[in-house]
Amino acid sequence: MGSTEVVLKTTGLIQYVRDRLRVAQSRQQSYADRRRSDLEFQVGDFVLLKALPWKGIVIFRKRGKLGPQYICSIRIMAQVGKVAYRLDLPEELSQIQNTFHVSQLRKCVTDETAIISLDEIQIDESLNYIERPVAILDRKTKVLRNKEVKLVKVQWQHRRGSEWTWEPESEMLEHYPDLFSSTEFKDEV
Repeated sequence: MGSTEVVLKTTGLIQYVRDRLRVAQSRQQSYADRRRSDLEFQVGDFVLLKALPWKGIVIFRKRGKLGPQYICSIRIMAQVGKVAYRLDLPEELSQIQNTFHVSQLRKCVTDETAIISLDEIQIDESLNYIERPVAILDRKTKVLRNKEVKLVKVQWQHRRGSEWTWEPESEMLEHYPDLFSSTEFKDEV
């Protein structure tokens, strides 16, 4: 095998590798383009700040696996360039730079209806928040493979998220028998 044959064979292999790399890069680019969403925020919007770059710092109150991924709701003060924002950081974060890349931010969506006034909060002696059922709205029977489970739709007082849930009728009857005293459910119980 002559030197020209080795050069031609090597050149052919290099071209083959380059073609395969180009195909792989094109595939990865199409995957990235499908998942990419350009984030844009306005001045005054509230965002969540990614906490992972400062994992070892204990200002986020938890360390390691149980540490929060995103922290606090922070207001945007100004846009710096196309992809950076200056934030109005709270006092406990004053030792870090207040300008962040858009990839470190997430839009903060708050639910104003989930805010509970301090007067309405009831706490027991061990400082646990008390949720009390208000009324039974509906009932149904869930059919499983070997049995039927009676469920009641319970409206809760000061519940975060959904105001009602489906609960087993037997448990609700055991813990809150006064809810079943209404006339519409007397004959069924």
